[in-house]
Amino acid sequence: MAVLNEEQEMLRDMARDWATNESPVAAFRKVRASGAPEAFDREAYTAMAQMGWAGIVVPEAHGGSDFGWLSAGLVVEELGKTLTASPLVATTLAATAIVLGGSEEQKAKWLPRLASGEAIGTLAIDEGPHHNPAKIAASVSGGKLSGTKAFVHEAHSADLFVVAAADGLYLVEKGDGVSLSTRKLTDQRSHAEVTFDGAAADKLAGGGDSLLDDVLDRARVLTACEMLGMAQAVFDTTLDYLKQRVQFNQVLATFQALQHRMADLFGDLAMMRSAVEGGLQALDSGFGVARAATIAKAEANRVLHTISREGVQLHGGIGMTDEYDIGFYLKRARVLEASWGGTSYLRDRFARIGGY
Repeated sequence: MAVLNEEQEMLRDMARDWATNESPVAAFRKVRASGAPEAFDREAYTAMAQMGWAGIVVPEAHGGSDFGWLSAGLVVEELGKTLTASPLVATTLAATAIVLGGSEEQKAKWLPRLASGEAIGTLAIDEGPHHNPAKIAASVSGGKLSGTKAFVHEAHSADLFVVAAADGLYLVEKGDGVSLSTRKLTDQRSHAEVTFDGAAADKLAGGGDSLLDDVLDRARVLTACEMLGMAQAVFDTTLDYLKQRVQFNQVLATFQALQHRMADLFGDLAMMRSAVEGGLQALDSGFGVARAATIAKAEANRVLHTISREGVQLHGGIGMTDEYDIGFYLKRARVLEASWGGTSYLRDRFARIGGY
């Protein structure tokens, strides 16, 4: 496990306490039942922003704390454990794009608003059913962007879209020229197909040719943090269930076959944590980011896919019912696995990075 300083330990504990007490899975059930397209609790997100979580990777000069990616990952992991629905990850990634590629004017305009929770941002990258940043058709002419983005997280609440076009990343505000078509995915969160039709666009001119890849690597690592929290929660919940569930006059945890399955999952979880924390440390150090981010997301995909499936199976028939929370983790897992690169895409990318 990563070695944390005192401030990071306090941040982790604060996030854990808040998520457990103020945003348990029951809170997600309420959000789901409301049917609101934005699919999160505004008051809860305001509380997160007031605690400084939206500005962890934003420089102090622009209203953030510049506390580093490991710190951001600690918060996102704790929120993942309780399936907290919020635009925190999406907004953090939008802010990151501006930090990496924005002009001073763009930073001054948007970073304080994103860090304070006043504005919500998101990435609009993929145009097809699979993640493929090499095939982007959206284009800009005369400062107007046109194109369609197939799966945009947190689109319904976004004030700012960081949009990938054929010649780079652009900032597009909601409003004229931006229209949404809701997509209902299995995790019951906010997703939409977003169409840009002559929308005013402001290019992120800094960051060099690698800007899109740099932003996507950060998206992969931060998404992997949420997946790590989910995997830990599924493991803990399943273990507790096996320890108290009795069948054939025996506690399930006494069956050796089930002990072996849980031992395998424990090992997988340790591997996943090592990979995700390695990705966060690479982001903070700036060394080997592409390779570490690819490994982090690929391992998160593998382990969460397995552990969410096993969690449902080990709960037996009730694991498939809506009464039990375990199924929510599997549904969210399948959406996150496809975000910013499925396992096959990431394995191929790792090979290309290595020159194979």
